[in-house]
Amino acid sequence: MTLPEEHCRPIPKGTPALPPAQAKELARQVPAWRLEGERLARGMEFKDFGAALAFVNAVGKLAEAESHHPDLHLTGYKRLRIETSTHSVGGLSRNDFVLAAKVDRLPGVPA
Repeated sequence: MTLPEEHCRPIPKGTPALPPAQAKELARQVPAWRLEGERLARGMEFKDFGAALAFVNAVGKLAEAESHHPDLHLTGYKRLRIETSTHSVGGLSRNDFVLAAKVDRLPGVPA
């Protein structure tokens, strides 16, 4: 099963974060995203505020459906930065990569 076909799963508090080598391996499957310490991040630029806001709302709907919620930063009226990590593990989990892969397949994602 590929990352976008998976679903985020509950992760009990105290579960260890992914080891760096495993995070790097999973990051290869979401090349538009960057590992930044204990976070996975992607920046995007849209044609205008309306397109950016519509995409933020699509990410929000996806996050609710997956019960895995990223930080969304909309700045400069059309630039979006998405950051995800798993609070219960204090770092990255497979859920972060699943969510990233699903975000990459949303309609309207900039190239």
